[in-house]
Amino acid sequence: MLKVLLIDDDKELSQLLSEYLHTEGFTIDTAYDGQTALELALKNPYSAIVLDVMLPVRNGFDVLKNLRQHNQTPVIMLTAKGDTVDRVIGLEIGADDYLAKPCDPRELVARIRAILRRANQKEVSTNSVERLSSGKLSLHLGTRTTTWDGNEVPLTGTEFSVLEILVRRAGQVISKDDMTEQALNRKLTPYDRSIDVHVSNIRKKITAAGSSKDLIINVRGAGYMLTMNDDESGT
Repeated sequence: MLKVLLIDDDKELSQLLSEYLHTEGFTIDTAYDGQTALELALKNPYSAIVLDVMLPVRNGFDVLKNLRQHNQTPVIMLTAKGDTVDRVIGLEIGADDYLAKPCDPRELVARIRAILRRANQKEVSTNSVERLSSGKLSLHLGTRTTTWDGNEVPLTGTEFSVLEILVRRAGQVISKDDMTEQALNRKLTPYDRSIDVHVSNIRKKITAAGSSKDLIINVRGAGYMLTMNDDESGT
């Protein structure tokens, strides 16, 4: 059974969501403050974490920052309705997705299942290519890990999915609508900057791994494209 850590200081809401998630086949642990949440998240191998931003002791951003130093467990942030700043900050820190509160339990289940599908795509069919490469950039599909010139690029599951789409269609412009549907399993909505933030994170991590060029370009009004420069390409 899939195990989810639900972190929210609203005990009534936590109880409601826990009961619904249990009926959908999940085992649930709950935490009501950031410190307890972080301790549980580091001790236990959760399938996914649902993390509220506003928490006592440690806020959700602090919990996520610390968690990302140790593992890439999929995280869905719960943010205040209409608070785009919190959403962007959460994604920049390493959240896989976000959901505005108050949230529909059915939508939460759909989001959890979507990120679990992305995180668990480790078994590659015999007809699939086990590695995708573009110059010095390599994506290992079986383990869903990424390297640049042999150096690890520590991507979240969602970031890996976004980059995989770009690598598979390197040299082609891909719209944010298509990337949202393929990587996040949902429609692009107005003012949704999720793909923009995930791409920004990918760029920073590839640069930190040794790339001296911006490999992913933004084609205004059209989308994103992965491009390789001659001095960055491999053999």
